[in-house]
Amino acid sequence: MIQKPFPELSVGDFSISGGRTLTETDVVNFCMLTGNWLELHANKEFAKQTLYGQRIVQGSLIFSIGNAMLPFDHEVVEAFYGVDRMRFLRPTFINDTIQARAEITALREKGDRHGIATLDLQVINQRRETVMRCDFSLLIRRQRLKRESADNA
Repeated sequence: MIQKPFPELSVGDFSISGGRTLTETDVVNFCMLTGNWLELHANKEFAKQTLYGQRIVQGSLIFSIGNAMLPFDHEVVEAFYGVDRMRFLRPTFINDTIQARAEITALREKGDRHGIATLDLQVINQRRETVMRCDFSLLIRRQRLKRESADNA
């Protein structure tokens, strides 16, 4: 999504990722990594009694995978700057396939060397339903980092 230095970006730049199917392994590994063992995510029998009748994928996992599905050039993206207005609009289930869609909605200066790009980030499921949406901001370099050659190392 962000492949160019800040001065070359434009409001309205848009990207759509490929798809990714969420698995049982994703959910269990995320439970282990975060310690989030809520039964809604980890207990199939408990989840049968809930609103959705089955386990749901953790919202924080949807956000983590969703923003990472978009291509970012490490030579121009300095850092994750923040997220605002995040909403989980529909549940995501194990074996759902998601893709990310993002559009630059705002650009603002940030010092002499950076700018901030804010994107409308949406995660969409295989039924074309938006399951998560937020304003996702990145700190972007004005100039691409120069790679050091192996000869200079």
